Amino acid sequence: MLSAGCRRTTRAIRTLQAQRPAATTRAALPSSRLELAPFIVGRHILARSLATTTSLSPDAVRVPADSLFAPLDSFTRRHVGPQPASVNKMLEHLGFDSLDAFIAECVPPSIRIETSVVSEEGENAIVPLSEQELLRRAAELGAKNKVNTSFIGMGYHQAVTPSVILRNMLENPNWYTQYSPYQAEIAQGRLESLINFQSLTTSLTGLDIANASLLDEGTAAAEAMILAYGQLRSAKHTFYVDRSVLPQTLAVVQNRAAPFGIKVVVGNVKKLLAEGGDAAQHKDLIGVLLQYPDVRGEVADWKVVADRTHELGGFVTVATDFLALTVLTPPGEWGADIAFGNSARFGVPMAYGGPHAAFFACTDVLKRRMPGRLIGLSKDAEGKPAYRLALQTREQHIRREKATSNICTAQALLANVASMYAVYHGPEGLRQIAEKVHGLARVVKHGVEKLGHKVINNTFFDTLTIRLSVAASIVHQEAERVGINLRRVDDDHVGVSFDESNTVEDIVALLNVFVACKTSYRASKPYTPATLVKFADSLNIPAPRPTSASLGQLSTGANIPALTSPAIPTHLSRTSPILTQPVWNSHHSETDILRYINYLAAKDLSLVHAMMQLNSTTSMIPFTTPAFAKMHPFAPVNQAQGYAEMMEELAKDLSTMTGLPGCSLQPNSGAQGEYAGLRVIRAYHASRGDEKRDICLIPVSAHGTNPASAIMSGMKVIPVKVHSTGFLDLEDLRAKADKYRDSLAAFMVTYPSTYGVFESGVQEACQIIHDAGGQVYLDGANFNAMIGLTSPGRVGGDVCHLNLHKTFGIPICCADHLTPFLPGHPVIPTGGPEAIGPISAAPFGSASILSISWAYIKMLGADGLTHSSKIAMLSANYAMARLSDHYRVKFVNENNRCAHEFIIDLAEFDNTAGLKVMDFAKRLQDFGIHPPTCSWPLTTAMLVSLSLLAKPSTPAHLETCRLQIEPTESEGLRDIDQFCDAMIKIREEAEEIATGKQPRGNNIITNAPHTMQVVTATEWDRPYTRQEAAYPVERLRRNKFWPSVSRVDDSYGDRNLVCECGTVDEYSS
Repeated sequence: MLSAGCRRTTRAIRTLQAQRPAATTRAALPSSRLELAPFIVGRHILARSLATTTSLSPDAVRVPADSLFAPLDSFTRRHVGPQPASVNKMLEHLGFDSLDAFIAECVPPSIRIETSVVSEEGENAIVPLSEQELLRRAAELGAKNKVNTSFIGMGYHQAVTPSVILRNMLENPNWYTQYSPYQAEIAQGRLESLINFQSLTTSLTGLDIANASLLDEGTAAAEAMILAYGQLRSAKHTFYVDRSVLPQTLAVVQNRAAPFGIKVVVGNVKKLLAEGGDAAQHKDLIGVLLQYPDVRGEVADWKVVADRTHELGGFVTVATDFLALTVLTPPGEWGADIAFGNSARFGVPMAYGGPHAAFFACTDVLKRRMPGRLIGLSKDAEGKPAYRLALQTREQHIRREKATSNICTAQALLANVASMYAVYHGPEGLRQIAEKVHGLARVVKHGVEKLGHKVINNTFFDTLTIRLSVAASIVHQEAERVGINLRRVDDDHVGVSFDESNTVEDIVALLNVFVACKTSYRASKPYTPATLVKFADSLNIPAPRPTSASLGQLSTGANIPALTSPAIPTHLSRTSPILTQPVWNSHHSETDILRYINYLAAKDLSLVHAMMQLNSTTSMIPFTTPAFAKMHPFAPVNQAQGYAEMMEELAKDLSTMTGLPGCSLQPNSGAQGEYAGLRVIRAYHASRGDEKRDICLIPVSAHGTNPASAIMSGMKVIPVKVHSTGFLDLEDLRAKADKYRDSLAAFMVTYPSTYGVFESGVQEACQIIHDAGGQVYLDGANFNAMIGLTSPGRVGGDVCHLNLHKTFGIPICCADHLTPFLPGHPVIPTGGPEAIGPISAAPFGSASILSISWAYIKMLGADGLTHSSKIAMLSANYAMARLSDHYRVKFVNENNRCAHEFIIDLAEFDNTAGLKVMDFAKRLQDFGIHPPTCSWPLTTAMLVSLSLLAKPSTPAHLETCRLQIEPTESEGLRDIDQFCDAMIKIREEAEEIATGKQPRGNNIITNAPHTMQVVTATEWDRPYTRQEAAYPVERLRRNKFWPSVSRVDDSYGDRNLVCECGTVDEYSS
């Protein structure tokens, strides 16, 4: 948790408070508390530094912009697409002679903030760095991180990312700039990779079906519990958690359980389930949560527990490990109903806790309640196999107030890295890694026991818990002295976990820690690599089994024998085959995997082809730098000072921009940010004795995660009307706030609105809520339109989340009176004195990608951030003006202006030409333009959300007739004009259908998109030419992106659900 800055002067506090109406501070803490509120990282109290004034040091002299020594690689001119001449052209088109005069008609004057609030001068200055200065600053911060060799484990291991995957996937804009795969025809590459991930998960877990990933292991465990709860129709409320479950997972589960009234009972599950146990709990049992292998490293036989749980009508949920499952009996074979874990071990850096992709699998009976995205096989219009998002109506954010989860996304990039790692190594390569890791654990077990210590877990895969013959503090001190971190258990025990990164030198250094701490009179000689090899040989611990390829045989995954080891019970040693499909046994050379990666990437439209969300290359560099990528999330905080300083700077800048002093960086998705903010509000009410406040007012126009998050927070959702103009119905809000005055907890509002407008009544709406005793949750998905012009605090928000720069780092900012309740953590203490439980498994969520947002803010600086907001609005209004003569524009303010996005209505074409919004979307693919995401914020909406602050969207198949367009500040005038030209051309084509020149149901729009195979086919019997289909505008003849499949049949895929990879022959049948 990152709270308000310490040593803040009275002047700084007044600056922040000045952004919020006086009425919203009525519940603030006493002024003395405000002035002394510390900035906390873990248990370390830090002074917030000023924003960096030059490349490295706050004390350095700032070089004037017109000096010879000023840097030439300034970021704003590279990031903002429209250059001054283009800006003037757009302003002229709109009838303005200045950008400020234009902005005055977009943003109500009553909510504007002074230019000094977000500024490059003063105490809270955000001073721009050039790109090279930013990289030097990042290097300086990285040098403050001390990356020790980590044997901590606890669900996080040092993965070795193959260089070919690091360079060609994780660091490749072809992969990291792809949009959500709602448009399947231009997303076949990553959909194939994600279905590989699903197949990997089902193969290793032994379960029927898997999703395309979740956020982390802790939240996956919570989702498993709630899935079981929902499957039992919320009729039972007791959930057993074994004492051997990871502490961070337990804490997330407990936090999620509370709003649902679920009682989490922690203990020895075998005893809890025994015949003579608590009969009332047994009758009320939802299920159990087990760890396999557990936190101590034990490989327990859970079959009896599973059988007993099923006998009582409960579900068995299991946290497990991908690599362990290559040698252990899969959970599905001994009775698990749900299995999940962290897939980061397969090639994804630890990165101080994230981002990582959790895997999640379940039995077939649970598939329609499974959270997250699911990739399935269908067919296209030509009958060819094609992938798509499957069973989307089960996605929880679509169910809104009926939801039991708010998951609306996946960690797609990280899941793709994990699946490609498995493709590269293949089943036998993965098994080799597992055998090596297990062998290292066996060697160390014998080594430490030889020195007089005792490994207390008789069975293990990669983790040992050691009872010491000396004080644990002595061992930890010696380990840290030589650059090693061990798991802290208690005063008498330490834990060690092994991974594929461990070298012979690492194991020598580890064993020599115990040698140095030995108290026996009989001294032991330190190990050397040579003596360690000799010691391992004396134990008859062999090298990993050679692969079939090295023996001149074909690899299939079906002929791998069970692992024989005294540390793994024979009946728990895996005998079932793994990863037998061809994709896992075909791409094991660097040449082959390189071509496979690029074969998939070539199928997908991304930023390298067309308008898309932008992460600048420079801002991405720190993310994979070893100083940030190799840090364990539970490393001692004094080893992560670079991270602490970076997060300190980011939190300070976010507080300045939002006008809300408190900040937590823990949530790792927008929906998790919503949940965190609402839980903080509930904790605040509870602290005042207002537990009864559980009503959340939400406009009917809100994104589906809003009501879903409210339900998850234990609130009841009451919808608020909106006018036909799109504006909030203030009278309806006032009436409902008054009706629920004694029980009102919160009001959720998106600003600018989901319709893309700065509504003038937002302050009045917030005042209505505050007068009724409620708190205002401001959805910050559109924050990029506010920066430097207004702020969530200024309009009256008490807490907001921020979708930062197309990342899964989603901080929440809040007013002072909510700061004490920001999320905590059981391992690395965070949060305020009355912290709610953790939202994410890691203390700082997806910590490493916070560097992207930090870099973005630091390179733009205050003026660049404000300029970006202005240009985003200018581009949107320019595009709206160009299209207004051809389409009906919806929802503008009193000056006929939109904010950073606008909506056009396509309903007329349904009547005149039989065209749905999806037809327009598919035709845009023929122009090489990424189509809008459909049906949000209205049931008749179609959304082009290309902003830097990305927001989730509703699936495409629920569409009807509207399109929302957001060009963003990073797209130049040429690209905006190309989009407008494409929309105008499609309007002309629609008119041809309406007038009968082309028939309904068989025309250039309903047959879109057109693949190269279709256009070059021998026969052509369509009522338009091949040229019209493929090259609707002349520029496409020079450079065209071709969809890899024709229009995908969504309903066929749901009726014939296939969610794992297979052979071409299998697909054809």
